[in-house]
Amino acid sequence: MTVRLTPFLRMEGNAKEAIRFYEEALDAQVLSIITYGEMPMDITEELKGKVAHALVKIGESDLMLSDSVGDVCTNSPDQTGDKVSICISTDDAEKAGQLFSALQQDGQVEMPLEETSFSPAFGIVNDKFGVMFTVVAERKQ
Repeated sequence: MTVRLTPFLRMEGNAKEAIRFYEEALDAQVLSIITYGEMPMDITEELKGKVAHALVKIGESDLMLSDSVGDVCTNSPDQTGDKVSICISTDDAEKAGQLFSALQQDGQVEMPLEETSFSPAFGIVNDKFGVMFTVVAERKQ
């Protein structure tokens, strides 16, 4: 079983621009980009071309980005200061559940941990210190 921590940037509608910038400035390599239009969810035309999830590699490190859509995907609208979160990924859905349960103690669940089209366990929680964590179990290949 593996567990990794990855910085996750929530952009204000300019994730594609940020990715291009990091490609040039930091020699980032784009590993994947998924738009909201590719997700199985009801979304406005305006959001269909926005980035739901991107993964780039900078040197030996990963960086995740998305265009923030506020309360469309979480229980609360975006606020200044919540643009950076930590993604905890694991290859074990049970472990994802344990991590999510531990982090939600005295915290606030933004998106309940549940199965999605891209993960057997995905959720977002603010811990009791106000740190936002995205917990995701990687789908086994």
